[in-house]
Formats: sequence, C-alpha cells, structure tokens
Amino acid sequence: MTLHTQRLHTMEQVRAFVEGSGPVDYQPLDRAAAYAFVRGTLTGFDYHLLGRADRGRVRAYIGKACGFSPAQISRLIRQQAETGVVADRRARNSGRPFETVYTPADIRLLAEVDEAFGGMSGLATCEILRRQFEVHGDARFERLADVSRSHVYNLRASRTYRTRRTTWEKTRPSPVAIGVRKAPEPNGRPGFLRVDTVHMGDRDGRKGVYVVNVVDEVTQYEHVGAAPAISERFMVPILEALLLLFPFDVLGFHADNGSEHVNRRVAALLNKLHVGEFTKSRPRRSNDNALVEGKNAHVVRKHLGHDHIPVRFAGDVDRFAREHLSPFLNFHRPCLFATERVDAKGKVRRTYRREDVLTPFEKLKSLPDAAGFLRVGASFDALDRAAAAQTDMRAAKSLNRARDELFRKVHGAVAAAA
Repeated sequence: MTLHTQRLHTMEQVRAFVEGSGPVDYQPLDRAAAYAFVRGTLTGFDYHLLGRADRGRVRAYIGKACGFSPAQISRLIRQQAETGVVADRRARNSGRPFETVYTPADIRLLAEVDEAFGGMSGLATCEILRRQFEVHGDARFERLADVSRSHVYNLRASRTYRTRRTTWEKTRPSPVAIGVRKAPEPNGRPGFLRVDTVHMGDRDGRKGVYVVNVVDEVTQYEHVGAAPAISERFMVPILEALLLLFPFDVLGFHADNGSEHVNRRVAALLNKLHVGEFTKSRPRRSNDNALVEGKNAHVVRKHLGHDHIPVRFAGDVDRFAREHLSPFLNFHRPCLFATERVDAKGKVRRTYRREDVLTPFEKLKSLPDAAGFLRVGASFDALDRAAAAQTDMRAAKSLNRARDELFRKVHGAVAAAA
C-alpha cells in the first residue's frame, strides 16, 4: 500500500502534513510507486543538506505517507546516499524447486517399517527397505529401496512421519496431597520452623551421616541432630526429638520438597504434635527455604565440615549436636536481625544495627508477650540458668573440644579401617 498525495514543496507544508493539518489523499499504489515517492522526496528536499530537525520531519512525512517503519526508512535513506537510487532489494528466487522424490505415502510406509522394527539405525533401515523391494518383491518400496541413510533421518523429521508415528498421551499427574506450597507467614510469632538435611558425603560407595537442621524463622532458634539414613524409620524419631527441644510451641513446619520430610509419617507426627501448618517450598522460589540453607553453610558445614562421616558415627554426631552444638547456637552465638523500613518509593529496606545483634534466646525474650509463646513446662527462669551456666568463651572452647574429640574418633576409625 502506497499513496497518491499532493506534492509538498516546502518544509512548512511537510510540518503541517506531519502534524495532521495538511491535505492528503490516500490511494492504494504498488511498492515501486512508493519507492519512487521516497526517492523524489529525498531528492526534492535535498535531505542530506537539511538540519537535524528538518530531517526528522522528512522521515516522519515518509513514514506517515508510505506506512514504512523507521528501520525501513533508514535503509532506504542509506541506499539513496550510497547508490543514488531507491529500489526494492528483496531477493527473488529464480531457481526451480527440488523435485519431490518421496511422496507422503512413502513417508508413511517408512513410519510403518520403523514402528515394526523399533526404529533402527539409518543404515539398517535402508537395508530393510531394499530387501522389501528386491528380495520380497513389494512394489510399494520401489522408491524407498534406493534412499540414502542420511535422507532416512530427513524423512523421519517430516511432519507426515511424526504425525504417523507420534502418539500423544496426557501426563498422568501424581499429586502429593501433603503440605501446602507457600511461604510461612509467622507475623512476628516464634514457632515457624524451617527444616533441611545436610549429607556428610559418600566414600567408596558408602553413604555418610545425614545431619538434620531445624531453625525458627523469627528467633533463629536452632536445633541440630543426625541420622544414619533419610528413610522414615530414622527421620521421624529425629524430627520428633528436635521439635520437642524448642522452648516454644511449634506452629508451622516448612520443608523443601524432599521426600524425607514430605511424607505421610511426618505429616502424622506433626498432627500428633498439634503443629498447625505444614508447608513446602514453591517451584522456582529459591528463597522459600533460604534461612535454613544459609544455616547449613554457616553453621553445619562450619562446625562439621565437608568430609565424609561414616554412618556408624551417626549416634556420636547426634549427641555432639544436641549436647554441645545446639546449646551453643541458641545461648552463646549472636545472630543478625534486620530492622525493616519503607523508603519514599515504597521499597522495603533492611538495615542491621548494632542493637539488632542478639543470640536466639535474647531475641526470644525481646518479643512482646514472650512468655505467652512458651510451651507448657518451659520457663524463662530455667532458660536463664542454662544461658548463664557458661560464658560465651567457655561455651565456644567446650564446643571445640567436643568437636575435636568427635573427629579424632572418626578419623582414627577411618584410618584403622584403611
């Protein structure tokens, strides 16, 4: 579609036309006429001698008159500057198309052969096609008898072949109606726990210990245990013991989608302990379980390392974690808690102030109505005595001694076995 328009001779007329006040009469013309119009306009206004503003008006004039895109107008202007003409450069196919040798019936016949023989290699398929015609005298294979092995794959990629051989079957979903896919919403309440498992490596085809890490989202209260395997037989008792160690009621339990945590026995355990919410991470939301993932790196790996710990030491690792590591984490290891504020643009900003650095126990005590969150039988008096039993330095040194003793036992047994 091109146009027949009144000849515009001045830039003032062009400006009026571009702004919509100039007279114009549109008629459908061919592409050659539109290119002639562009050539005449560029030449008539001496486009390359115009100032920037006038060049913009001429471009807008051509675009409005001919319906060309800005990129196409730029190409035509560049062509005019380089060659002095504006012509249609689109490629024209002067050759003849290849003659069709194999008909749709031949392709369907190939699909029938592949279905019968299970889709053999191209070379073997060529031999089957040749034998069908030359040995068994099946006239339907006359053209296919001489097909090349490479062209067999071309025919297999055709739509006719795929329509003949492809069978469509809807995916059968296998829903796991355990847990709800969402991020927990504690709203400042302790008791919404994040759980994950850390594997202490394989060696010589043998599995290592599995460390179970459970962290409260609000207070960062943390308890760690260990199991020889992630089967329900071992994981359920470990989880029950760890959940009962928290001094407050457990209101929510959030896991990733690992089957060691998302199963019916764990769901029954949470129901028995009256845990209100059982949630699991959402797809493509890596932050849903980020808190416990960070603790895996900065707590579990820091104190237990990355080396292989044989399964037979699961009990030793579990005792170390419960008697030494967990009390140290909750009463003596400071954690950073963010202070959130909303800036002028409505974005939430997190800052970490000096007064926000607290141990998980101190954070728990600082919550409004903290005593109301404690489970039956727990009291801050007993927790205060446990926190004051050792200084932070003594607790850290005691933890390091217990860890060194654990690894001397592990490494000594491994060296003796080697």
